[in-house]
Amino acid sequence: MFTTAYRPMIGGSEIALEEIIRRLPDIFFDIVTPRHKSEFKVFESGGNFNIHRVGPGFESAKMIFPIVGFLKARKLMRDKNYDATHAYQASYGGGAAWLVKLFYPRLPFILTMQEGKNFDEQSALLNLFRELIIKKADVVTVISGYLRKYVSQVSKNKKIFLIPNGIELKNFQFPVSNFQSNFNLQSQESKNTKTIITVSRLVPKNGLSDLIEAFRILNANIPNTRLMIIGEGPLLMSLKFKVKSLNLEDKVDFAGQVSNEKIPQHLAQADIFVRPSLSEGLGTAFLEAMAAGLPVVATPVGGIPDFLKDGETGLFCRVGDPENIAERINMILSDDILKSRLILNGRKMVEEEYTWDKITAKFKNIYDSI
Repeated sequence: MFTTAYRPMIGGSEIALEEIIRRLPDIFFDIVTPRHKSEFKVFESGGNFNIHRVGPGFESAKMIFPIVGFLKARKLMRDKNYDATHAYQASYGGGAAWLVKLFYPRLPFILTMQEGKNFDEQSALLNLFRELIIKKADVVTVISGYLRKYVSQVSKNKKIFLIPNGIELKNFQFPVSNFQSNFNLQSQESKNTKTIITVSRLVPKNGLSDLIEAFRILNANIPNTRLMIIGEGPLLMSLKFKVKSLNLEDKVDFAGQVSNEKIPQHLAQADIFVRPSLSEGLGTAFLEAMAAGLPVVATPVGGIPDFLKDGETGLFCRVGDPENIAERINMILSDDILKSRLILNGRKMVEEEYTWDKITAKFKNIYDSI
């Protein structure tokens, strides 16, 4: 396995990889990943996996990972007879797998596309690098219809499997039988503060500046609202400055990085989940919000339309339009019937299509075929 990041780093692809490996105890995985920090261990061993962190131990060194990752793989291959190479994302990890395929063409190469960025806005060199990796892969899995379309345009007649990321459903308790009575009780308590929550890396693509502006508009009309932002990233200081300039410091909470185990607790205390993304591969945070019984407001970009059906499992808002975002939030806050429908339909969809057990079974079928 090649991945540009892995534990203790946390992200959609890292969580997906760990969840799948944990559910396939009969398969052994050697995971090769960059050593992003000097304090990260070079080697870790688990029940059915080893983690090999390579490189000098600082973030920018991931750029040389295609070379050092390949060299580590060659060393491992002297002692083990591997059945396949699997890379998560067509980035630095995919580059290492591309080199393995180049020198060992008979070894099957599986590529999983998890990318959430807008490819049209990236450099020609980066897009060429990605396309070379895709063309070299024997099998490609994608987490969204958006990515499936992209891969099919890059490499015709490629074996492509749509396998989304999932969630650990048992972490999100949702007693459907008691929902309606509890919902009616909450609706009567109209004076209570309403919390809008988002879980997101603080990066431009997640539209957090638009969300803060939308909250300003909303709060001017509905003062008993709060905004909670969970996550860290390079935009933290600029977003805090924006909140201060809008005089919303007592209304907006920056909770920082929260462990996966505590995310359900925060979601359970909120009323609406909103993330007005500019681009998105899939968006596990949306699925977790649905599992926790929250109505969702999102933009129709990337892989989001795969699971969000406007008016059924959530509401769409326009990209880069704070007024429209505020309007959609207000629609949910002011319409208990709409809110109830979105909550029930969202939870049902997650139960039927997005659990890790069902997703892992699809990967096992691919591994078994190889």
